[in-house]
Amino acid sequence: MKFVLDKNENYTIFKLEEKNLNSIVAPDLKSEFIFLRNEGVQNLIFDMTQVNYVDSSGLSAILTANRLWKDHGIFIIAGPLADPVKKLIEISRLETILTIIPTVEESIEFSIMDKIEKELLSEEE
Repeated sequence: MKFVLDKNENYTIFKLEEKNLNSIVAPDLKSEFIFLRNEGVQNLIFDMTQVNYVDSSGLSAILTANRLWKDHGIFIIAGPLADPVKKLIEISRLETILTIIPTVEESIEFSIMDKIEKELLSEEE
């Protein structure tokens, strides 16, 4: 599985450099997600701009990451997403569960704003 990690203080970008997120790639992807979570990554931006196809195994890996970050930070899927990938997410009705943002740049802004919002809320308490 080919990917690039870009670690920053407030977020990590995981850019999958595969055309297909399928049963061949998904197990390794899940392992990487678990490793990153255990390493303490708070906000993960999953860059899927190069992915053209996702099968049920790939969707399972994405949902695993979403669960891993649910109570610890945020998990963002960054696009733009290929039409077949968008359709699968819509058919599965996961657009209401997953945080999907059109670009990596907007995802970075979203994660920074989320951190600022959490800091402001904790100061009020």
